[in-house]
Amino acid sequence: MTAASTPLKSGRLITVLAFAGILGALTQTLVVPLIAELPVIFHTSSSNASWVITVTLLAGAVATPIIGRLGDMYGKKRILLLALVPMLVGSVVCALAGGLVPMIIGRGLQGIAAGTVPLGISLLHDLLPHEKVHGAVALMSASMGIGGALGLPLAAGVAQYASWRVLFWVVAVLTALTILFSWIIVPRDRARPAASRSFDYAGAVVLAIGVVALLLGVSKGSEWGWTSTLTLSLLIGSVVVFLIWGWWELRTPHRLVDLRATARRPVLLTNLASVLVGFAMYAQSLVIPQLMQLPVETGYGHGQTMLQMGLWMAPMGLGMMAVSPLGGWVTRHYSAKTTLIIGSIIIALGYGASTLVTGSLVGLMITSTVASAGVGFAYGAMPALIMATTPAKDKAAANGFNSLMRSFGTTASAAVLGVVLAQLSTPMGPYTVPTLAGIRISLLIGCGVAVGAAVLAALTSSRKSVVVSAEALLAETESAALPVDGEFLAGDAAAQVARER
Repeated sequence: MTAASTPLKSGRLITVLAFAGILGALTQTLVVPLIAELPVIFHTSSSNASWVITVTLLAGAVATPIIGRLGDMYGKKRILLLALVPMLVGSVVCALAGGLVPMIIGRGLQGIAAGTVPLGISLLHDLLPHEKVHGAVALMSASMGIGGALGLPLAAGVAQYASWRVLFWVVAVLTALTILFSWIIVPRDRARPAASRSFDYAGAVVLAIGVVALLLGVSKGSEWGWTSTLTLSLLIGSVVVFLIWGWWELRTPHRLVDLRATARRPVLLTNLASVLVGFAMYAQSLVIPQLMQLPVETGYGHGQTMLQMGLWMAPMGLGMMAVSPLGGWVTRHYSAKTTLIIGSIIIALGYGASTLVTGSLVGLMITSTVASAGVGFAYGAMPALIMATTPAKDKAAANGFNSLMRSFGTTASAAVLGVVLAQLSTPMGPYTVPTLAGIRISLLIGCGVAVGAAVLAALTSSRKSVVVSAEALLAETESAALPVDGEFLAGDAAAQVARER
């Protein structure tokens, strides 16, 4: 094979991994058009039906750091394929579901696929030539937002003109194709030696308990009551569980997450910025669609249908996709820190401008696209900052933990802005709707949070790159393939090439 074929091979690799990430993210918004109909479809209450969305969030948050660690241990391609299987099974279960319980089970299985994003980021970092890494990683990281933004209009269109079951059959077919192409196109990376494979089962279980308790308490707090015994028990209990987990992770030799590494300034600040960027990203997805769909009788709503709203919001995903190569270029020529600062500032500008154009659908579309472009910049920069100070053997786990931080941010956003919009609401017939003041304040909160992310980014390490020693490079080849003249080498062959270089 000649070097001339490298772009094609790299392009195929980027495409299949990015599509896997987009597909996993698409499940987050897949049932949004069905929310109002789910209680009727499954003859249940709205509260019970909301678990169809909540369980996907919980499953993804729990699975992501665990899948990342398994990828570091057993090979990222192998675990990537295994993580897509529950997505396929869950889609079929949902398509055939005759009741709420099978639907919730299927949605939980779909949520596991969220772990494909950190695995894909690590694979791209390991496999691609240096000049292609940053752009590809930016696209892969932004796939979480791209899938959510593009999934909404697609799901709304299918739900409006066909049976809701078609949604899940389409996802099942796409997942099967993704598994097939991943198996064919993604090169096999090397797993750790069997002697060094020791999974932290206790740490995984305790982390899962803490994550579920925290996300449940935050996401259901407004429904159950923030001062209710159940909500307070979950929130306080999650803090206790996380303290126990941290104590355990600092003492076990085979840790799930290297907390000492996450405490390093660049990693710590990047993870904190991830929480804020995740908050800002979800704030827009929560507020703008409501404004577009509110009745025109309010004086500020636009009266759009779910499908119309989805089409207005579709450029958000396209914006993220379009700026990913540009963000990668900035990271490669300047630094990931610069990209994260730029992205956070763009998000803040988009939110700030949106408060001035609430009466214009075109204006909302443009400002939302601007803010989403900023998210694309920020999401692409965060993995680069994480991996710059993370050993090769922990890359997927570190990216998985970073993805978990984003999940915390989106959940916190839903909780905080839910309270703001509920407090600043007005009666309209049998319902209450957010006031224009509540919508604008929510957008300003998103703006302020994005500014906070920019400040945190500015405090991270200013180094453009990290000098990797020859020993570290050789160690990396134990778990990664090395691109050489269009072919991907692994193990001893890659180590030999690394020595020659």
